[in-house]
Amino acid sequence: MSFERFVSFRYLRAKRKQKFISLISVISVLGVAVGVMALIVVLSVYTGFTEGLRDQIIGINAHVMIHRPGSGIADPAQLQADVEAVNGVQASTPNIYGQALITSGQYSSGIAIRGIDPATAGKVLTLESKMVSGRLIDLADDSGLPLIFLGRELATQLRVDMGWKIRLLSPNGTLTPMGVLPKVQTCVVGGIFATGMYEYDSTIGFVTLETARRLVGIDNDGVQSLELRVKEIDKADAVAAAVREHIGPSYLVRDWKQANQNLFAALKLEKVGIFIALALIILVASLNIISALVMVVMEKNKDIAILKSMGASTGSIMRIFFYQGAVIGFTGTVLGVGAGLGLCSLLKRYKIIELPSNVYPMSTLPIKVVPDDIIVVAIVAVLITLLATLYPSWKASRIRPADALTYE
Repeated sequence: MSFERFVSFRYLRAKRKQKFISLISVISVLGVAVGVMALIVVLSVYTGFTEGLRDQIIGINAHVMIHRPGSGIADPAQLQADVEAVNGVQASTPNIYGQALITSGQYSSGIAIRGIDPATAGKVLTLESKMVSGRLIDLADDSGLPLIFLGRELATQLRVDMGWKIRLLSPNGTLTPMGVLPKVQTCVVGGIFATGMYEYDSTIGFVTLETARRLVGIDNDGVQSLELRVKEIDKADAVAAAVREHIGPSYLVRDWKQANQNLFAALKLEKVGIFIALALIILVASLNIISALVMVVMEKNKDIAILKSMGASTGSIMRIFFYQGAVIGFTGTVLGVGAGLGLCSLLKRYKIIELPSNVYPMSTLPIKVVPDDIIVVAIVAVLITLLATLYPSWKASRIRPADALTYE
């Protein structure tokens, strides 16, 4: 152990006459620990919430969407074979989108109609896991009236349940001298799903491609878009670029990041803001470190003068108090990381905090510990505390032995 570290650790362990200095040192350690713990817990909750929201949004939508403006996709089977050959693409399914008015008795509402292929939709969408009643394969039943899957909130608004008949009125109707005669399609509620997102559960209905074609007015076997699922969700943008290059510029290819870029950009900005706000707690704790070290310098004024008289250099004196502040900061950071990870583990395991399911897309407080976030928090905490030691260390190195020992 070097001379500077030996003296620094002796100062930390020594029983001082001014007990208040020791108290401030303990408060400094606890302040850094609380700040680090708060940062880790809040960032873990925020990351968990963001990923939970992302999973809810992407679960009912695809990772990558392919559109062909104007003409649509005339041969979806061929295009599916082409895009599934691209590295990173896991599965694909055709899709038709349209708007309609849904009515049941005296109740009515606007609805976004999505035509899907029950045989392939389950490989791309997580609709099957969202079903409250019915199964995805039931949508292919053509023994009677066409079936429709409704969101739970929409079914509640229309006062309908499984087996009830509803009527869809599409604006893509026949033009007559009196105006547009809407297309009307009677369907039977064959399933009810709940995504946890009110916007989806109150506005979306799933039907077969054939039913959607009749409502939207698409001839033959054409569709409006193709939806893809990729193997690694975070690399959806790279896969989308590869698909775009493979199928040519006549198609519009968008990944989920582009489709929801405003939402997730806002969430990312909020995360940075929360990080800065909570980092101020560590900054406040670092002020306590400054106070504690300045008081140590005042208390050890004569000791420092003696050390300098014995040949200790200015740099050695600075390093003594720098090490002392570093130990306080590092101890607080380690305690904070341990407490933060422990609290995150408890919250994740025991589901202590429950959330109202009608407000949030998840029922319990989500926790997602990201190692990179922990590393950044620890580095920032250590850097702030090290910066706090510079002034007291410099102040100690400026002590002149002749002034300090004049009256001794």
